[in-house]
Amino acid sequence: MEEFLSDPASLFSVRDKVALITGASGAFGGLAAKVMAGAGAHVMLAAGNAAELAQIGRDCAALGAEVATVNRRPDDEAACTAIIAATVERFGVIDILVVASGMNDVAPITEMSPERFERVMHANVTGSWLMARAAGARMLAQGHGGKIVLMSSARGKLGHPAGYSAYCASKAAIDGITRALGCEWGGAGITVNAIAPTVFRSALTSWMFDDTERGTATRNGMLARIPKGRLGEPSDLAGPLLFLASAASDFYTGHILYADGGYTAG
Repeated sequence: MEEFLSDPASLFSVRDKVALITGASGAFGGLAAKVMAGAGAHVMLAAGNAAELAQIGRDCAALGAEVATVNRRPDDEAACTAIIAATVERFGVIDILVVASGMNDVAPITEMSPERFERVMHANVTGSWLMARAAGARMLAQGHGGKIVLMSSARGKLGHPAGYSAYCASKAAIDGITRALGCEWGGAGITVNAIAPTVFRSALTSWMFDDTERGTATRNGMLARIPKGRLGEPSDLAGPLLFLASAASDFYTGHILYADGGYTAG
């Protein structure tokens, strides 16, 4: 009998692993931090907003995790190097990287300046590339593999009529990075995958869940294309994250996992 069959749930364990989450004060980053903490990982949290970073650190500690924070965004090579160094100094290794930092800027392309476009691309693409590069170098040096989870979106596959030319381009680039690094590092035991949600409940999207005229109209427009018939909840992202961060996904790399209720299937 295969050994794992005596406890199949153990495949999804991240207990005592060291998880680094960038963008930890954001909607997905905060969720990722608390999921990793609640699952027994040691967590290093990186974010630019010091007050929000401190709060998410307290939330993770309340879940029983060993927590450390670094008040940095992965804005450039020096920042990424500093984030990695702080993690290794505190915990000795890096087993899991979740890159949740990023931004959006919505405007018709004719009204968006090149500077605004480049700001989105830098935050979403360059920052993710730099952070994966820094963490991957450390994982290669450690020699025992690792897990890298990037943040994509259904918008990496589908366009949007409301001025998403920068965001869609940035998330399509994340998909490309995911596939490229999945190939590049597969032989070293480092898996690189991305989670690509549609709209899920957060502080920024809560209005879409409200029964106001604007919220109802927007929600109904989305639901017409979501086979599951609802918008996403934070718990819909927790399972995919645990899968991609654990041994359960050891044979999966270069994948874009759409957490979208079937939105991109139709």
